Amino acid sequence: MTSEPAGAGLPEMRASDAERERVAEALREAVAEGRLDMEEFEERLEAAYKARTHGELAPLVRDLPAPGGASPASSLSPLASSSAPASASASAASPEVDWPSRIGGQATSRGAFALWGGFGRRGTWTIGPRFTAFAMWGGGEIDLREARFESRETVIRCFTIMGGMGVTVPPELTVRVRGFGLLGGFGDRATGEGTPGSPQVTVTGFALLGGVGVERKLRKAAKRELRERDRADRNRKELG
Repeated sequence: MTSEPAGAGLPEMRASDAERERVAEALREAVAEGRLDMEEFEERLEAAYKARTHGELAPLVRDLPAPGGASPASSLSPLASSSAPASASASAASPEVDWPSRIGGQATSRGAFALWGGFGRRGTWTIGPRFTAFAMWGGGEIDLREARFESRETVIRCFTIMGGMGVTVPPELTVRVRGFGLLGGFGDRATGEGTPGSPQVTVTGFALLGGVGVERKLRKAAKRELRERDRADRNRKELG
């Protein structure tokens, strides 16, 4: 049985990116085995990436066995130290991302603006190396899960005044969040390493009387593969 790291039993202990990723991997294994449906999996995965402490992570896997075993995942501790890097966990249960094919080419968008309204950048668009987004009394969405990147390094500058903005990134992407909020919030929980070959995205800027959220969500291809694996596992169990 895997030993717990020093302080892992303290609910108030701050969680690391690697610990959040190990819990995410346990959740991916659980949905692949049919223990969680997709809706519950996505809710728990989102909570895992937003968790700040061990006390927030532990309930997400308390009712699940450790991957490949019958012992509870919490007793084997996905929070325990592991020699596998976070990037390996990110790709273990989702289709491999062909990063070279998604880096290069002319940007289709280098910025966005919203005043008393909203904007959206999603799907298979190409983001420039510097992307500036502004929202005042409005909101915007920047979704990078299916996006291409003109450069291997991208800086997204988000500025919002009395508005809101969301940046969605896939688990396989390397992300740095360095923004700040003044009478508002600037979420930094998506910060972490991606899979080998991943471009690096830095999200910066400020939120005044508003908020900017940066979160990790599965790509559509990863969701499809998990559903297919879940269906195949269920069929094998029925035939067995």
